[in-house]
Amino acid sequence: MNIKRAKQEIKNSIRAYLQKDEFGEYQIPAIRQRPILLMGAPGIGKTQIMEQIAGECDLALVAYTITHHTRQSAIGLPFIQEKNYGGAVHSVTEYTMSEIIASVYDKMEASGKREGILFLDEINCVSETLAPAMLQFLQCKSFGNQQVPQGWIIVAAGNPPEYNKSVREFDVVTLDRVKVIPVEADFGVWKEYAYQAGIHGSVISYLDIHRENFYRMETTVDGKRFVTARGWQDLSEMIFAYERQGLEMDQEVIIQYLQHPKVAKDFANYLALYYKYKSDYQVDEILQGTIRPGTLNKLKFAPFDEHMEVVSLLLARLSGNFREVFWQDGYVAKLFELLKRFRKRLEQKVYAELSPAEILRELREKEARDMERKIAAGQNEKGKRRQYRKVAAALEEYERMISGGLETDGTASQREQAFQRVSQAFAAETEELEAQTALALEQLEYAFDFMEAAFGESQEMVVFITELSVNQYAMWFIGENDCPRYYRYNKSLLFENQQASIRRQLDEIRGEMNGQ
Repeated sequence: MNIKRAKQEIKNSIRAYLQKDEFGEYQIPAIRQRPILLMGAPGIGKTQIMEQIAGECDLALVAYTITHHTRQSAIGLPFIQEKNYGGAVHSVTEYTMSEIIASVYDKMEASGKREGILFLDEINCVSETLAPAMLQFLQCKSFGNQQVPQGWIIVAAGNPPEYNKSVREFDVVTLDRVKVIPVEADFGVWKEYAYQAGIHGSVISYLDIHRENFYRMETTVDGKRFVTARGWQDLSEMIFAYERQGLEMDQEVIIQYLQHPKVAKDFANYLALYYKYKSDYQVDEILQGTIRPGTLNKLKFAPFDEHMEVVSLLLARLSGNFREVFWQDGYVAKLFELLKRFRKRLEQKVYAELSPAEILRELREKEARDMERKIAAGQNEKGKRRQYRKVAAALEEYERMISGGLETDGTASQREQAFQRVSQAFAAETEELEAQTALALEQLEYAFDFMEAAFGESQEMVVFITELSVNQYAMWFIGENDCPRYYRYNKSLLFENQQASIRRQLDEIRGEMNGQ
């Protein structure tokens, strides 16, 4: 199955394992809660989805790459303990607590969460001395004589033997005690994630044409040559970094991430064309409402792949707009929620001894503690951390704004004055959101103007509408803001049969392009 389906299956299993009866007992006893074993090629996102799952299920997460461990760190160090058996004292070997089990308890204490996920990567690549302990762990949920705490779900990941020489096969006894989920690379699923993660437009558009290069693993006389989803995402980050610094990225840099010479060379050539088309067709001008006759005439005689490049450039810019509006909207919504709490506390007698600035400080510090707990739990989504930092900075600015004479006077009028000052500052945030939304909507309309002028109701328009439809941020934005032309074209162009037919034609054209 693909990684999206695997993620949903893990979430379903976790919810089933954590269901409790009316007495607070887990309905599926721990002995029947099979550890989940993800088996798939490296670099397809097995590890990455675990942070997402922990955040979405509000669980703590402890993650280990088990190949970094020795037998001693996994099961603990031996020590001699004196015990009395049958009236005689005997020296008995005991073990200190497993580092892995101890980290679970540490995570529980730091995050305040009693339930979580223990994730062990590369589970089938352990050393010979550690292999028996891993089999015991999967079969009995324990290291040595120490059990994984109740409420902690075990998820492990491994690579098939063709990808790793160190792989050890599990016996039937072990496999009969785990829930095995095979995972395969799937570009269609990854593309949805790519839009959500803000992957560089050149990567998305290149892979949309050359899907066979999304994931490749080959053995040659010169060794392994490979390209993985992880490699594409890391390359995307570096492309953005090079753009910010005004540096040129060439094949020598690209092959450091795409360790397949042919694919690296092909993408390097494509990236050069991507930048050339971006300059030639002046996408920024198009999204400002300027459509030059020369641009339309040039496109008229351009090949299909050049048409697709222009569409991809438009989509990349629009996607960035939608993504920024989404996070700005979430930031403003969170700030509004906190200011409602601020207003309520200003009116409550229990907070009468606190100044308005002190009340805001308490709210800010509580948000900081909540974020620290989420980070401690292993819920480290970058977008949410960025959103929190913006909220904390705004609250701190509001504190400074109302500090001084206002916080020393507890009268209702002074507290109302403090709230009004904060409200005025918050109004600027909402105005910025409205301006950002209006600009994104305007640019979407200009993009439609250009698409209609350049292509009409063509295959290119189908691709444009389809890509908007699979982009999470685009669909959120269109759902929040009226865009009649999207719905009109979606209805007229994307009936299921017609869409499938056009998609087949596009695949045939791309196949011909790839064969050249």
